[in-house]
Amino acid sequence: MDAQTDIQQMMGTFEYFLEILATLFYAISGVRLAAVKKFDWFGAYTIGFVTAIGGGTIRDVFLKCNPFWMLDPWYAIATIVGLVMVIVLKKYLVRIEGTFYIFDAIGLGLFVDVGIYKTLLMGFPMWVAIIMGTITGAFGGVLRDIFINEEPLVFRKEIYATACIAGGLVYWGCLMAGASATVQQIACGLFIIVLRFLAVKHNWSFPILKN
Repeated sequence: MDAQTDIQQMMGTFEYFLEILATLFYAISGVRLAAVKKFDWFGAYTIGFVTAIGGGTIRDVFLKCNPFWMLDPWYAIATIVGLVMVIVLKKYLVRIEGTFYIFDAIGLGLFVDVGIYKTLLMGFPMWVAIIMGTITGAFGGVLRDIFINEEPLVFRKEIYATACIAGGLVYWGCLMAGASATVQQIACGLFIIVLRFLAVKHNWSFPILKN
């Protein structure tokens, strides 16, 4: 039995739910951008799927595991649900400004949670878990933006990857304080989501590197 299968079996119901939910929200964010770019249904699904599984796949490659989505069909199904939701609710999800940031922020926070949790399950130290959590959360969005020919959010002056790192530190702080795993995950995820919302609302950013 390989390491990733061991992790899948050790994951609790709460963590599994978080990962499926994160997949759905990230898929919606990808499909929504594809709709704005006038992609067809297949192209939109492809963007949604890559967005949802990209970061976790890179994480699993680094951790020498089988990519998580190959072991459970519900991740692919979640991306299909995301596509259907955008098609059915296009009036609300595509035409209303700000919906992208809502789904992207929620997916970001949940995926960082999952990335940290799975890395810790494999016995790696917390600093590695924070890096893997950041990769899990941010790099699906990087692939999404590259595929639709946009400058990736993570490389702009927006607070994005740094929100993942900050959330990881919150996770670590809760762990050191002796909080339960559920409290650690909720605190980390909520911190990232709220930080992203505030950063977008108030235009918080880092200085641009000038030559």
